[in-house]
Amino acid sequence: MHLCRRLALSALLCAFAFAAQAQVDKPVRIVVGFAPGGSADIAARLIAERMKDELKQPVIVENRPGAGGRIVAESMKTAPADGSVLMLTPVVVPVLAPLVFSKLPYDPAVDFAPVAHVANFQFALGVNAAHPAKNVKELVAWYKANPAKANFGSPAPGSLPHFFGLMIGKGAGVELIHVPYNGGAPMMNGLMGDQVTAGIDTTVEMIELHRAGKIRILGTSGATRSPLLPDVPTLVESGLAGVEGTGWFAVYAPAKTPDATVRQLNAAINKALAAPEVRERFGKLGLEPTGGSAADLGKRMAEDTARWGPIVKASGFKAD
Repeated sequence: MHLCRRLALSALLCAFAFAAQAQVDKPVRIVVGFAPGGSADIAARLIAERMKDELKQPVIVENRPGAGGRIVAESMKTAPADGSVLMLTPVVVPVLAPLVFSKLPYDPAVDFAPVAHVANFQFALGVNAAHPAKNVKELVAWYKANPAKANFGSPAPGSLPHFFGLMIGKGAGVELIHVPYNGGAPMMNGLMGDQVTAGIDTTVEMIELHRAGKIRILGTSGATRSPLLPDVPTLVESGLAGVEGTGWFAVYAPAKTPDATVRQLNAAINKALAAPEVRERFGKLGLEPTGGSAADLGKRMAEDTARWGPIVKASGFKAD
């Protein structure tokens, strides 16, 4: 009897010790590789505000813009693996950059520990408001009738909008020329100035110009219509079979972060994403809150790498 009690007490003490070890016991920094005010920054701040209550620790957001998020990604290699440093990043850092750069200063499979998927966001295909095409089918017909102007612009070479444009061309049976810009604003100016036939960017970046009547969004990239544009059909609805997909944000910790710590952080992020005020604000940003386990994020990374790999390879594009 006494032996059983001692064993039970020992097991209980071990459980308490394990639980204590799992706790994040210092302030947490969520590092974002993009400038303040953008979707990634706002999403990180909304999550941080609620995570601090769950973790009982301060959670701050630190912006380190540059190199499309790759500077922050590299810093994760030497960040402490104790849950005190996290990275919120778009899909380009863990999935697309390894496909378009021959050499990267980080390896997502080696240097990152997936924590939680945060949100999906859609892309939109738009034309100048004066363009005769009123829908995707009319744009495809116009492209075929005007092959010299069969082009589209994107905010950057090697970006998801770049490769979505190539998918659109393939789905439409049209060879589209990619016109890269240095950012979304220059691309929009080019579109409004009739320097490029069509443009592709995130829905939230294009929607205000669409509402102002300066451009016309013809289709969105999701499996379902964007809540921001319920009257605009998806690209698949418009006859482009298989031209569907979303970008996303996710949170990562440095590799070798203990599993128990990852689970604690994951639970805090999921709880933040479930908050009605967070979901409402995300919706206004064109973000669909997701969440899920760390394993779910790892699976999504693998699926998107397998999906975009052949598209990037077929394009022949390399960023370096």
